[in-house]
Amino acid sequence: MAKNLVIVESPAKAKTIEKFLGKDYEVKSSFGHIRDLPKKGISIDIENNFEPTYEISSDKKKVVSELKKAAKTVDTVWLASDEDREGEAIAWHLCKALNLDEKTTKRIVFHEITKPAIEQAIVNPRSVDAKLVDAQQARRVLDRLVGYKLSPVLWKKVRPGLSAGRVQSVAVRLIVEREREIKEFEADSSFKATAAFKTNNNQELPAELNSKLDNLEHAREFLSSCIGSEFTIGAIDTKPSTRNPSAPFTTSSLQQEAARRLGLGVKQTMTLAQRLYESGHITYMRTDSTILSATAIKAVHSQQFWR
Repeated sequence: MAKNLVIVESPAKAKTIEKFLGKDYEVKSSFGHIRDLPKKGISIDIENNFEPTYEISSDKKKVVSELKKAAKTVDTVWLASDEDREGEAIAWHLCKALNLDEKTTKRIVFHEITKPAIEQAIVNPRSVDAKLVDAQQARRVLDRLVGYKLSPVLWKKVRPGLSAGRVQSVAVRLIVEREREIKEFEADSSFKATAAFKTNNNQELPAELNSKLDNLEHAREFLSSCIGSEFTIGAIDTKPSTRNPSAPFTTSSLQQEAARRLGLGVKQTMTLAQRLYESGHITYMRTDSTILSATAIKAVHSQQFWR
């Protein structure tokens, strides 16, 4: 019987990690969050420091029961959810649901699913980060306080099924302000003159002659003055240049590049990226936003992950 229980978020990740750790470790999945605010009622005690009330999700009761049973049969429980505020909250909720001491329960994180990374994480455990948990709870409380009362208004005034929250509400405000700026913008035309010169060996050299022409009349006057003129090259400067490698992808830049180069939608891109990460083909570091390795687009494009 295994002496250690490792709990991760996804079952696909669990299978891979279990192969690396050996027979002394049993790896199980929480299948994401196991506790949340109840769907009915605001469940936030505004008078008591905005204290939230959580419950085990109905579809996770069986999972929690199995994890409780497994935790009682091992010497050590390792919480290996993702290293971001959502992952930290999952680890904290697991402590609460499984009656684990969050100060002594081992918390491990890794940025790639490879054997060295997993073994290194086991050697360097930590405890649950209370600050990250508080950050996630603040996000969840804000979502509920804003969305729970505002969403029904949208259902009545716009159409059913819409949702409002700390992100959507602010985003709509920004869109409205930007649209007002667009409508109030007064267009101002400007002109520039470009030319294509032919060299003695019949090669064309593009050049910009003037980029500060206020109106069409000045542009025509300038072009007229160029008729019959002679142009010479005054000097040629040759300078070395360097080009730095592109920065690692963030979540948004990965989605943009996948859409531009591969024509993939946001959901498809993130699904493929998650599968690639769980299979150990790309790495990540999650803080305020996900950062994927620069090979992510090539990996997403790999045909084996399109099926």
